[in-house]
Formats: sequence, C-alpha cells, structure tokens
Amino acid sequence: MTEITKQTLSDLVENIKKKKVSSTEVTKAFIERSKKSKKLNTYITENFNAALDKAKKFDEKPNLDLKLPGIPIAVKDLFCTKNVRTTAGSKILNNFIPTYESTVTKNIWNEGGILLGKLNCDEFAMGSSNETSFFGNVQNPISQNLVPGGSSGGSASALAAQLTPVTIGTDTGGSIRQPASFTGTVGLKPTYGSCSRYGIVAFASSLDQAGPMSQNVKDCALLYEVISSYDKKDSTSIDFKRNNYSQKLTKDIKGKKIGVPKEYRVDNMPKEIDELWQKGIKCIKNCGAEIIEISLPHTSYALPTYYIVAPAEASSNLARYDGVKYGFRAEGKNLIEMYEKTRSEGFGEEVQRRIMIGTYVLSSGYYDAYYLKAQKVRKLIKNDFDEAYKKVDAILTPSTPSSAFKIGEKNNDPVSMYLNDIFTVPVNLAGLPGISIPAGHDSQGYPLGLQIIGKSFDEQNIINIAYSMEEKIEFKNNIKDWWIG
Repeated sequence: MTEITKQTLSDLVENIKKKKVSSTEVTKAFIERSKKSKKLNTYITENFNAALDKAKKFDEKPNLDLKLPGIPIAVKDLFCTKNVRTTAGSKILNNFIPTYESTVTKNIWNEGGILLGKLNCDEFAMGSSNETSFFGNVQNPISQNLVPGGSSGGSASALAAQLTPVTIGTDTGGSIRQPASFTGTVGLKPTYGSCSRYGIVAFASSLDQAGPMSQNVKDCALLYEVISSYDKKDSTSIDFKRNNYSQKLTKDIKGKKIGVPKEYRVDNMPKEIDELWQKGIKCIKNCGAEIIEISLPHTSYALPTYYIVAPAEASSNLARYDGVKYGFRAEGKNLIEMYEKTRSEGFGEEVQRRIMIGTYVLSSGYYDAYYLKAQKVRKLIKNDFDEAYKKVDAILTPSTPSSAFKIGEKNNDPVSMYLNDIFTVPVNLAGLPGISIPAGHDSQGYPLGLQIIGKSFDEQNIINIAYSMEEKIEFKNNIKDWWIG
C-alpha cells in the first residue's frame, strides 16, 4: 500500500472500511509528518495526543457506516472547537478556549472525523498571504519563501504538504479559492447559507462562508456533503435539499453552456494567466460543453464595493473584543484606557486598518455616501450574474491574477495585496458558489488555478464540471519535501 499520507481521502475511507489500515495507523502517519514539518508553520495548536486517543477508541469500536470513519483532519483556527484553543490568528484571542463547537466541525466529528489540530490563518481572516497572523507567516510547500495565499493559508499549506488528508477553510472574498490556487489544491466556496456560520469567528457576516479544501474534486464533494447542513442556530442558514454530492459525481457535461466574462480580461493580466484561461476553455470544449462569451458589466466595481462592505461589517463584529469578558486584556488606569490599550496591542496592523476603514464608512455623514451606495452596487453585481445565468449553466474564470508571490513582497502595498481577490470577490458579493481547481503551472513551476462559478445552490453542477475538467487536465503537484530535516 502506498505511503498513508499520500493517499486521497476517498482511498483512506475505503482502506479503513476494508480494514486494510486502522484509524490509529492513519492518525500516527499524519502526526509524524506534521511533527517533521514545523518549518511550514501550519499549526497554531496541535491536538495530537487527543487525536491518537480518539483513533484508538474508534478502532476498538469501529463504525464503518460513517462518511469519515476515523479520519484525522486539521481545521482552520477560525472554527470554535470545544475545549481546544481557538485564536483566529490573533493575539487578542491567544488564550481563548471555547466551551462550544462550531456546527461545521461538529458535522465532521459526527461522521467519524478526528481533530488533528488548528491551522494558521491571517488574523481574523483578514489577508491574502497568511502574513498577518500573530503566530507568524506560513510557508507554501511549493517552494521556499513563498506565501500560501490567505486567509486559509495554513489550511492550504497543510493540505498540499500532506499533513492532513482534507481540511476546511472560510471564504469571505476568496480565502479558500485563492490559497487553493497558490498551492495546487481544490477549494470550494459554497453558496452563502449552505454551511452554518455558527461557531465561526466572524469577519464579515454577509460574506463569510465555510468550505472544503482537498487534493481532488471527489474528496471535495465528499467533505462538502458532510459539512453542508441547515442549522437553526444560524439565522443566515438556508433550508434546501442537500445532495449526496460525492454519489452524484459525473464527468458527463455534454451540452452544458459555460460563460466566459469579457470583463475578467483585466489590464496588465500576465500572459500565463490568459494562456491558462484559454487552456481551460479548450478543456471545456473537449468535455463536450459549449463556450459562450458573456458580460458582467459591474465587475470593475466589485473590489471597491467589497472593501467598503467587508471592513464595515468587520468593524461591527470586532467591537466585542474589548478585554472585558474573554481574550487578551491590557492594563489601564481606567476603563477607557483599558479598552484603548487592549485593542491597540491585541489587534495587528491589517485588522486595525480595516476597523478604521469600516468605522469611517459607517460614521455619521458617510453611511449613505459609502456603505449604502456599496450595498446598491452589490445588488447590481448580483443582477449581472442573474442575467448571465439565463444564457449559461456556469462561468469559467481564472482563480487569481498571478501565481504565489514571495513572502514580504507586497507587505508595504495593501492595495496590491487587495488586488489578489479581483476574480474571487464578485462571487462572495453575489452569494454564489465557486470552485478553484489546479489547472497548470507558471514559468517557475508554481501552480495556477481555474475557477468555476455556479448558480445559487448549484454546487453539484460546478463540482461535476470541475470533475470532468480535472480528468482532462491531469494536474500534478511537484512538491519536494524541502522543509523536512
């Protein structure tokens, strides 16, 4: 049998069910590899001993009807895990141990999953490179001194380095799809309301959505099947009929109409990204689908709209971190000074920047000029997609405007960093599902991804298109274990 950590989730599930390997053996293999991979800085909190105990208990009384029988999984440190530290990558939550479990992680444990640990992320999910984390930046296993993308950078890096068979991230403006593209992995941002937000540390409540990250599309479908559920504890959760997505996988997409938006051909787009897009278009045609040029006229307004709406919601959500009830507290002579010191010392630079922007656009005299106007433009962006879907079944775009960049390269230029989300942000503003699949490499051998955007609750369709394309593209991630020993 091939080395355990190299197996896909589907293979591991099958091998455990056929008793070719035990949960303990699988868990040990991932723990040992994780211990050798400290240089990547993927973990904030390890849960290795507890994971081994759970694996042994599972092997004593195995329930092989579960979808993730005894499968060890590390998750982004934005999901609250009962009795296990949850920091959101921030100093202000450095000592926070939740007394409750997020619905998404609970769904995983209910299907037999075992928590390996909590993965590094940009502070409060604010970032595109995993450099804003209080616990230091994460390394991309593709090459040394390369960012893994963000904010789910620790998740993407751990997945690509085979420290976890699958993982989950959160996507507010591209935080699953962009790191998936940078690391040569698969990342799905589901329809808004498909996965419960209960127990996820909030960044921007009308945009945040949890989603699966995996080595391949089949594993992505299986994990999405597990985590998607209606939840009364989340007022934004939507009750709709969910599929057995992995059971309904098909490579037959003949006759599907796939849209290519002309507005995504942005100025100064690297030649490699355009060539990748053309390769994707050719691949779609080879799969038997039809390509139709479409227009999404308000695309150019998506990024400025996002950087008004998201900081505004963040400023409101992060008001609760005041040093009173939980988390980090700085000493002050009086209550006001304690608030000020706690927030200035507890939050990093990028979080403070976004709180300031958000507070400004919500302030008296500016609310109508900025926030209200941004919400109107957001509706126009959603209308563009609705119009397009009268003609097409899905939309194909690049996932990112470039491949992974060097650590520190964009730290002094926030706007350049924000432009990383140019292809992903419209999907969040419209609440639609989008999946990024690895589709090629640039001249340096770094992965590049393609994004398939679907109609609301049409995850099965975009997963099937991705599955069909994956077979034709035959992407291989050429990772050498440069960080071990």
